[in-house]
Amino acid sequence: MKLQLKLALYNTITKIAIIAVLAFFILIFMNSISVNHIQQRLIDKKNKLVSNLSDMEINDLLTHQKTFTDYNILKEEYIILKQAENVDTLGKKESFSQEEREIEGNTQEYQILTEKFVFEDRKYQLEIGETMAAVEQLEHTILYFTLFILIVSVGLSLIADFAFTRFLLAPFYRIIDQKLNKVDDPMHYDYEPVKTSTQDFRELDASINSLMAKIADIFLIEKQFIANVSHELLTPISILNTRLENLLNDEQLSREGENKLFASLKTLNRLKAIINSLLLISRVENNQFSKTDEISIIKMITEVHEELEDRLTDMNLSFGMNLSEDFIFTGNKSLIHILLMNLINNAIKYNRQQGSIQISGKKNDEQFELIISDTGLGMKTEEIEKAFSRFEKLQSEKKDSYGLGLAIVRSIAAFHQIKIDIKSDIDKGTRVHLYFSL
Repeated sequence: MKLQLKLALYNTITKIAIIAVLAFFILIFMNSISVNHIQQRLIDKKNKLVSNLSDMEINDLLTHQKTFTDYNILKEEYIILKQAENVDTLGKKESFSQEEREIEGNTQEYQILTEKFVFEDRKYQLEIGETMAAVEQLEHTILYFTLFILIVSVGLSLIADFAFTRFLLAPFYRIIDQKLNKVDDPMHYDYEPVKTSTQDFRELDASINSLMAKIADIFLIEKQFIANVSHELLTPISILNTRLENLLNDEQLSREGENKLFASLKTLNRLKAIINSLLLISRVENNQFSKTDEISIIKMITEVHEELEDRLTDMNLSFGMNLSEDFIFTGNKSLIHILLMNLINNAIKYNRQQGSIQISGKKNDEQFELIISDTGLGMKTEEIEKAFSRFEKLQSEKKDSYGLGLAIVRSIAAFHQIKIDIKSDIDKGTRVHLYFSL
């Protein structure tokens, strides 16, 4: 998961938690506040009622009916005034309770104020109730409103945080793209600082610039080393090769001496081939080749086939090329020739007598796929995994191999951004897939 998305999710989850906790406490305190509000309203109504008891009409009701009851049409409030029977609690402060009352067959829960008092030498009990339905409705309204605010806040927070983190991390992604992804050669590295107001990104940019400067120095040293190796090793080998060939022309040389000289020449040539292969890999990996040639796959395969035709004939191998259309791309012609030469040469080397080699290709919207198939010995899974390692020999107990052919193929393929994949079955053959980007 990207840092940008992680930051956005973290901020969103944090806000959800804060809103949820606040909503929980709001609901708790809302109930207490609502009850206190209702109780204060009941006290105000009680005071108003008691202050109006001198009214003639109320006085007559109290005198003749002994009880006065009143409630509104919705039965949300009621008032009961009756003569008190228990005189022990007179003069005490009003009390509150939350109980159920039935009015005309309708039972509801009420917040009730009860008070006993004396009026005109008579003892009365006043009970004023207000339904709790309003409080519950208010709590439900607040709950739904809180949930709505929570959902809206989550959506807006996620959008806002994602946009802000995208803006905040934009210099970081520019550093990754310009200073790492687009750098193929440390000698052409752009040391221009990426514009940003974030100190952390400035330090990251400066650290990468410093690291690339060190890599460029190492790169130059390696190039110099390769040049020195080419001269210091290949030149003495060439001198030794010439001297050994001259010794072979000596008529007085014995048969045993000739055999030893031939063995020495063979070893010398093997050493020369290994050095040349290693130097080639190093030069390719250090981008010391240009990629300006226009290359035709069909033409290149045809050239390789012509060069290897004698070997195909020796093993009585059939060679087929099934390409519905040509693929032309820009690269280094000599390196692509080496790549195809090594792959087709391996298909011959590890094939069977009277076997076959098939080369096919197909193009889609994104890439061109070239497949080189043979009917050879095949490879085990662990051999496929090690196939591109240097000096890793495949079936070398039967064939003359240095173990560098596929290592060279891998380096040339990487240099041209060609993806390579090997699929093989024991005793059935091997298929090498090359994927060229369009």
